[in-house]
Amino acid sequence: MPHLIRQNYAVAYFSLFLTGFIAATLFPASSELLLLALLAQGYLPVWLWLAATLGNTLGSCVNWYLGRELLRFQHKSWFPISAAALTRATTQFQRYGRWSLLFAWLPVVGDPLTMVAGVLRVPFRLFLLLVALGKGLRYALLIWLGHQLW
Repeated sequence: MPHLIRQNYAVAYFSLFLTGFIAATLFPASSELLLLALLAQGYLPVWLWLAATLGNTLGSCVNWYLGRELLRFQHKSWFPISAAALTRATTQFQRYGRWSLLFAWLPVVGDPLTMVAGVLRVPFRLFLLLVALGKGLRYALLIWLGHQLW
């Protein structure tokens, strides 16, 4: 697979987009390692940033939608967020308000936080702006740090 990714830019950028998307949903995944690996192989930082930010932001949009539509199923065994994680995210959201969405990239609470935003009916445009800004800054910092290492 690394050989295929090195030869096909579209596959590399789409893989990063998809990894970022999955990582932002409630499935356990991480896009940072792939981002740094592609950066080390010489892929263009601006395209890496764009693919990772778009994928991760769109994954968070899925969580927002799920929060709006699926909360009524929270007591079902298949519900993707534990009651404890949902409570932590709700507490953080209520403490810091909408600005907490700038930190939707944080591990453990970030994904449930985006779902809570849907539950609490945060307007989608505001949600999108804050989440994209926070995730974009995180990936920009990660790319900058990666450049410092290589």
